[in-house]
Amino acid sequence: MDALSVYVLTFNCARNLADVDVFANHFFDALPASGAGSSAPDLIFLSLQEIAPIAYSFLGGSFLLPYFDAFRRVVQKAAAQKWDHHYVNFLTDNTGMTGLMLFARDDTLGKIAWRDTAHVGVGVQEMGNKGAVGARLGYVVEGHPSKTVDLTFVAAHLAPMEDSYEQRNLDWKSIVERLVFTHNSNGSKRLAELSSVDENTSLLDDAASAHAEGSRRDLFAPNAYLFLAGDLNYRTSNIGPSIREIEHFPRRNVDIDNPSHYSHLLKNDQLVREMSYGRTFHSLSEAPIDFPPTYKYSDAAREAVRRGLDTGDHEWEWSNHRWPSWCDRVLFLDKPSWVGEAGKVKPIAYDALPLFAQSDHRPVALVASVPLLPSGASSSTENVRAVAPFSIDPNWKSKRDMARRKEIVVGALAYLGLTREGNGLLLASLLGIFGAWFILRSMLEV
Repeated sequence: MDALSVYVLTFNCARNLADVDVFANHFFDALPASGAGSSAPDLIFLSLQEIAPIAYSFLGGSFLLPYFDAFRRVVQKAAAQKWDHHYVNFLTDNTGMTGLMLFARDDTLGKIAWRDTAHVGVGVQEMGNKGAVGARLGYVVEGHPSKTVDLTFVAAHLAPMEDSYEQRNLDWKSIVERLVFTHNSNGSKRLAELSSVDENTSLLDDAASAHAEGSRRDLFAPNAYLFLAGDLNYRTSNIGPSIREIEHFPRRNVDIDNPSHYSHLLKNDQLVREMSYGRTFHSLSEAPIDFPPTYKYSDAAREAVRRGLDTGDHEWEWSNHRWPSWCDRVLFLDKPSWVGEAGKVKPIAYDALPLFAQSDHRPVALVASVPLLPSGASSSTENVRAVAPFSIDPNWKSKRDMARRKEIVVGALAYLGLTREGNGLLLASLLGIFGAWFILRSMLEV
């Protein structure tokens, strides 16, 4: 059976521009050196948290262009260094500070028939300082002109702090209830323009029409694979570390029986615990974790990376006021309801990239293979998909619209008060007002 290769990478950018050269050198580090999954992936999904300062993130548009463009250059440079392939960034979107980017290899772009998007904020006043942005697309399978393999990609950022695991569970509930996908016909036309593949035009039109007629809008659409990646913020303790406990933080080159081996800390992972109790991320799976915690690295570790002092020890230097934790995760729904075992997602590799100086998180990447089995093509009638754990909030749109208006106000105030350009604009405006008042006063005194 043919399969679609997917490379999913999540990274908390800490509101900094990506270092293109350094990031590109390690972007595909999670790919196996040889064998399955080592070739150029068909699709690349980037989940980016804290993509930019709050002013730029909330205002969006051109303010975010430099930050997204840096990752476009990362992907292009990384691919050029490794293969003779070009990737097209066919979708870029954000909910506040959480960004999503989708890339297709140049020879696969023409098979993408349609795309839908969705947004939800779970931060202060339901704004996007925390939240999720989603994209769903249809990938046409040869031999089935009106049917697609449907894939949903969600970038998410949940509530922080050790003791907030219950709030993170509620954030997941809000995502299920209010991340509702809407169809953009203009986006489908734009995809056709990007692909410039005449022989696929009729296939794309047929598949897009079929999708528009009977699509489901909720996160758990029964005919779609699902990948969710982000800074989910689940920690390895419900309270912060004490001075005594710091001594047992994970260390490099220790035996697995040593209390300081990271595997012992993983046993306390909140996400694994809450999922096992059925309290969060219902029906989703995760590949086995075989890498150290990805958060929170000390300032000294980041400075060592910035200065090029790469001894390997810096990836074991933790901040003393946070438990080292696997905050950065990639989850997936292993199979839609209409497929049998042959249609399961196959995780090939799951690993963390090196520490970069720009962030106190390490990026995490999943390499996966998705069977190209078009919707309804399986003879299996077993319903292996649990129903959505929560119903769609009937007020999802009005809540998001209201939150977006708040984001624009907060973004504008933050821009004026917290950015150099905004400070300059504010000062110029005040000087202008004072100058106008002075002139008017002078005229009235004459």
